[in-house]
Amino acid sequence: LFSSMAVTPAFADQVLVAVAANFTPPFREIAQEFEQATGHQVRVVSGASGAFYAQIKNGAPFDVFFSADRERPKLLEDEGLGVKDARFTYAVGRLVLWSPNPDLIKGDEALRLKHYKRLAMANPKTSPYGVAAMHAMQKLGLWDSAQPYLVMGESLGQTMGFIESGNAQLGFVALSQVLDPKLKGTGSRWDVPTDAHEPITQDV
Repeated sequence: LFSSMAVTPAFADQVLVAVAANFTPPFREIAQEFEQATGHQVRVVSGASGAFYAQIKNGAPFDVFFSADRERPKLLEDEGLGVKDARFTYAVGRLVLWSPNPDLIKGDEALRLKHYKRLAMANPKTSPYGVAAMHAMQKLGLWDSAQPYLVMGESLGQTMGFIESGNAQLGFVALSQVLDPKLKGTGSRWDVPTDAHEPITQDV
C-alpha cells in the first residue's frame, strides 16, 4: 500500500505522514516495513482528520494524509493542496462499542440500559467516526438521552484514552484500535451494524 505512493525525491530521506487516529496502529507496522525495505524514514503524526485538514490548509508540511473519511482529501485536492488524481480509498472503517470491562458489553444492551456513568466518542465536528457514532445512537433512539453522559475526544486516540483511563466506562472507537496487539483481546465489544451509519470510507 504505502510503497505504491509517489514520494517527492527531494524528501525521499524522510516522509512526514498525517494519519487518522483509527489507522495509526496498523500504519506503524506498514511504516516499519517501508523503512526496512527502502531505507527511508517515516515520521508519523496521529490525530483527527478534521484537525489535519485545517493544518494542511494553513501550511502544515505533510507529504501524505491518511484521512478517516473521503471528503477532506477530496477538498484538499479540489483546493489545489494535493496531487491531482493521487487520491484513493485505502480502507473502510468499522465502528465498535468497546469497554476494558469484559462483562460490560453484550450487544447494544449496555447502551439501552445505560450501564455507564460516562460514554466516550469522538467529536462529530472533527472525526468521521464521531459522525458514525452519533448516527448509530440516533438510529437506536438514544442520542438525546445520552447527552448528559457523553465525553467527546477531539480524535479517536483521545477517545480511546478516556476509556482506557477509566474516565469513561465504554465508548465508540474503531475496530482497528481494539485489535491493537497491546490490548491482547481484552475487554468486551459490540460491532455496530454497518447499516446503522453511512460507510466510513477512508481515503489517502
